[in-house]
Amino acid sequence: MDPSRVGSKKRPTRSSRAPARIQSLDHDILCIIFSFLDFFDLARCSVVCKSWSGIINKSKLLEALYYKKWQMGLVGSENRSSGCPEKSLNVYLEEMALQHHRLALQQGRVHVDHWRAHSVGVDQCRKKMGLLLTGIGDKVMRLWSLESYKCVGEYPIPDKVPLVDFDFDESKIVGLVGSRICIWRRNGIRSIFPSREGTFPKGLCMRYSDPDAVVGCVDGTARVFDMYSQQCSQIVKVHAGPVTCLCLSDDQLILSGSSLGSITVSNLLSDQRVAELRSTHSTDIRTLCYNPSPHRLFAGSTDGYVFCWDLRTRRCLWETRVSPNVVYSMQHLRNDESSLVVGGIDGVLRILDQNTGEVVSRFVLEGNLLSSSSSSSSSHQNVVGSGTVQRMTGRRLSQNASIDSIPRSSRPPITCLAVGMKKVITTHNNKYIRTWKFN
Repeated sequence: MDPSRVGSKKRPTRSSRAPARIQSLDHDILCIIFSFLDFFDLARCSVVCKSWSGIINKSKLLEALYYKKWQMGLVGSENRSSGCPEKSLNVYLEEMALQHHRLALQQGRVHVDHWRAHSVGVDQCRKKMGLLLTGIGDKVMRLWSLESYKCVGEYPIPDKVPLVDFDFDESKIVGLVGSRICIWRRNGIRSIFPSREGTFPKGLCMRYSDPDAVVGCVDGTARVFDMYSQQCSQIVKVHAGPVTCLCLSDDQLILSGSSLGSITVSNLLSDQRVAELRSTHSTDIRTLCYNPSPHRLFAGSTDGYVFCWDLRTRRCLWETRVSPNVVYSMQHLRNDESSLVVGGIDGVLRILDQNTGEVVSRFVLEGNLLSSSSSSSSSHQNVVGSGTVQRMTGRRLSQNASIDSIPRSSRPPITCLAVGMKKVITTHNNKYIRTWKFN
C-alpha cells in the first residue's frame, strides 16, 4: 500500500462531528450519571421525561437510595429489625417535596414572572394540573400553561351578564354568570341553566366539586346544582345574612362564611347545619381555606385577621391580625400542613405557620428587571397575553420593615392567589398576572 495515499486521507475534524446529545447516551451510562445524584435531584430527574423516568424506575435507583438512607437511620423512625422500611417510597418522596416547598417559602430567594393576561382588570384565578384559569373583569376567561405562560384556551362570557365566580376540572369549566350556571366544555361547547335569569337570588360566590356546584346567595342560602341533571338539587339555609365565601370538603361538607362574621358547617347529605363557628373578632368573612389532613379551617376577614379552627373539636386554635386591611385570599399546597399563603388589599404576600399563625415571611416586588422573553403561541398571536414575560426580583421584608413606606407600585392589592410547588400565582385587579417562584 502506498504510504502517501494512506497519509493523504482526511481525518474527520472535531467540528464536523455531530454534537453529543444526552438522548444519544445509552441506558447504562445514564444509570451511572444518575447514581451520583442525591435523592431530591434524582426524584426531579424522574419527572423530566418518560425516558428518564423509565430508566430510573427500572434500575430502582430511588428505591436503593431510599433503603440505604433508611438503613443509616436518615429517614423513617420504624423498627429496623424488620429489615425493610414500613413507610412507602412515594410517601417519603411527598414528604421530602413538601419539606423543600416549606423551606423555599420561608427562607428561599424569590423572583417574579410578570405578564399581561387580559385587556382589563383580572381579579380571580384557579390552578389545577399545571394550568391556570383567569377571569372576571372583561368578557372572557383564559386558560394558561404555567410552564410556558401560553394561552391554551379562551372562553367567552354570555352577553349582558357578569361573571361572578368560576372553577374547572380536566374536562370543563363551570362559572356563575348572573344568577345562572354556565358550563364550558374544553372542546368549546357551552351550556347554561336555568333557562332564564332571576330563578334564584343573586349569587356572591361558587365552588365546584364534580358533580355539584354550590352557590352562596345574598339570602343566606347555599344552593346545590347537579351538573348532569342541570337542576337545583338542594337548598340549605346556612346564614341569616349574605354568604360571602364557600369551601367544599371531600367528606360532603359545605363550609361557608358570612358578612355577619359567622362560619357554618353544613352536611350535603342531611341538608342541615352541623356547626357554627365564631371568633372574638366577628367581622365580615371574606375567604375560607380547608386543609383536610389536620382538619383545619382557615378564614380571613375584612379587618385583616386570619383564624384557624379544628373542625373535630370546633375550637379556635389561633387568630392573628396579619394586616390592618382586608384579607382577600389564602391557600396552601395540597397535603402541606406547615405553610399558609395569604394575600390582601395591602399587596404584601405573607407566609404563615399553619400550626401557630406566626407570620414567617413577607414579600413584595422589588422591581429590578432580570430578563424578558416572549410567550407567543402560533394559535394565539393576536390575543392579549401572548406577549412578553418579564422576570423581576422579589423582596423579602425584614421583621421591622414598614409597609406604608413601600411604594404602592411594588404592592398592588392581591385579589386572589393560587399555590403550587415552590410557587405562588397572584392576581391584582389589573391586566397582569404574577408567578412568584421560590428557590
